[in-house]
Amino acid sequence: MLTYPMFIDGKSREPASGAWFPSHDPYRGTPWARIANGNSSDVDEAVEAAHRALTSGPWPELTASGRGALLCRLGDAVAANARRLAEIEVRDNGKLFTEMHGQLSYLPQWFHYYGGLADKVEGTVPPLDKKGYFAFTRKEPVGVVGIITPWNSPLLLLAWKLAPALAAGCTVVVKPSEFTSASTLELARVLDDAGLPAGVFNVVTGFGEDVGAPLVTHPLVRKISFTGSDSTGRNIGATAGRELKRVSLELGGKSPNVVFADADLEAAVNGVVSGIFAATGQTCIAGSRLLVQESVHDEVVDQVVKLAASARMGDPMAETTQVGPITTRAQYTKVLDYLAVAREEGAHAVLGGHPAERPECGDGWFVEPTVFTGVDNSMRIAQEEVFGPVLAVIPFRDEDHAVAIANDVRFGLGAGVWTSDIGRAFRMAERIQSGTVWVNTYRAVSYLTPFGGVKDSGIGRENGRHAIDAYLEDKTVWINTGAPAGNPFVLR
Repeated sequence: MLTYPMFIDGKSREPASGAWFPSHDPYRGTPWARIANGNSSDVDEAVEAAHRALTSGPWPELTASGRGALLCRLGDAVAANARRLAEIEVRDNGKLFTEMHGQLSYLPQWFHYYGGLADKVEGTVPPLDKKGYFAFTRKEPVGVVGIITPWNSPLLLLAWKLAPALAAGCTVVVKPSEFTSASTLELARVLDDAGLPAGVFNVVTGFGEDVGAPLVTHPLVRKISFTGSDSTGRNIGATAGRELKRVSLELGGKSPNVVFADADLEAAVNGVVSGIFAATGQTCIAGSRLLVQESVHDEVVDQVVKLAASARMGDPMAETTQVGPITTRAQYTKVLDYLAVAREEGAHAVLGGHPAERPECGDGWFVEPTVFTGVDNSMRIAQEEVFGPVLAVIPFRDEDHAVAIANDVRFGLGAGVWTSDIGRAFRMAERIQSGTVWVNTYRAVSYLTPFGGVKDSGIGRENGRHAIDAYLEDKTVWINTGAPAGNPFVLR
């Protein structure tokens, strides 16, 4: 088994407790690495290192252009190591190598984009209503940032936070998921070799109560950026609020994929299958609710079932595999529990609905692609995030009915609309309560476009020009250029 110590202040560090825990290969169901089990002492050390790097040494001496050039070098280093990092992610989370390699090959663009943006951050010179004064504003780094990442796409979702934070001049302490820590620790070494100063990027591994909680409450941490479940996000948001820390939360979803009768049905079916069965349904934007117009309901369901039933399962490293295992045993059990709940509520499994028992799945944590019909939007299978390859099909009559169903959940992260009517496309995009609406496509993301949710799907936006503002503070500077002294007890 491989051994992964923590990474603090530019060096590999063994845990203060001396304890380690295993990381499991979801395809084989067996441990493949041991990870350092951190605690509050390790968090203290990492945050103090990040604070030192923020306030002294080479990092604060870099100009904005210098930071930008360094970020571009970091992106190049990630690109050079993309295949190796992708292989580690597959071993850790069981997602397809073809997808992980695609993510890692694309990930450098975040470093390049925010590297180019680093010296485009500007203050302002506002016009004043007072004679004898000059004022200007500055953009300054918020400080030490605590980043907490999930297990489904560890490095891609880390880059969404890390690149703008570094471009802003912040330093960071990362707490990766205890299920998928290895790739983040490998990334730390890649960035260190590329010249990132010691203490700017630190990784403390372990469990939420031992590492995540002390990171959120640490007095030197000024911002928390979290991606994960809405229940954990609520706790982090409440704690950060009490501590008056800045917070960004990218949480869960129960996204509708809305298919109208006038859509290109072949394209829509491909999009529906991609939206829920790609990545084994383990994405926050999974299109887990298929809303299909009544007149084409049976036709669309038949085509979805036919295409999903043809999906090849097995070794996620094989290029021919299309559906991989569930990442963790706990999540595997959760998905199976939801299959039972759906049946109890009266839904009918027209495909799957049980663990995969194919020989090519071996001892891994596989669930057959599952399609439920007879679903009412009030059912738990339609309201709660399953985070697995489970699709709930719900018929609708017209636009108003589709909008009512689409919005009748507490989440609002993503949505898909399939139609050939351009007017309908604009109307639906306006009326659906969601941070992203895809029209005649699904799961498209870019470093150029904002991403985030409304309602219980989170607070704030990642990616795009304005994401860097989440890691900056505005400071106003007033200068008296000749205003006479006035009454010291009266506001000027």
